[in-house]
Amino acid sequence: MTEKEIFVLQKQIEKLNDPKFNLNVWKNTTILVLERVFGRDSEKINLIKDINYEYSSWTMRDTSGIPASETVKRLGREILETAIQEIEVFGLPEIKSDSNINISVIRSALENTLRISQYRELMAIISETKDRTDRKKLLAEKLQAFGDESVRSILADILSHPDIENMD
Repeated sequence: MTEKEIFVLQKQIEKLNDPKFNLNVWKNTTILVLERVFGRDSEKINLIKDINYEYSSWTMRDTSGIPASETVKRLGREILETAIQEIEVFGLPEIKSDSNINISVIRSALENTLRISQYRELMAIISETKDRTDRKKLLAEKLQAFGDESVRSILADILSHPDIENMD
């Protein structure tokens, strides 16, 4: 699995050599790749975001006489090569997604709104071994039978839960 991630990161390194190199486009696409591989909170993303050309006369060339555009590319290359080495040595990181809602939030909303018999009917459908599409259709029909007010109340309960309020 790591081969795909390394391949994509190497493609980003190759883009640094493109004669029509655009720093902002490269940074945006690199950030997307890094988010997918290392997660949204990766320090590598902050390092890429911080890459900028310095346009003052003193900083147009670093102390070695290299133009600012090459310094920017060198920094980007170093960050991505280090990321590749990290994958090769340590493997892919486990990414904790903050977008996953704890099932207890949903269960609580259902329990707060539905009668016990209605709740049990939904749980019976959820636990069936039918494929997802069939279960989804059955759940939609059952929720429709409970009435629009129940569905609105369940959704409002979920969206007003403290765990949801604190999401970005």
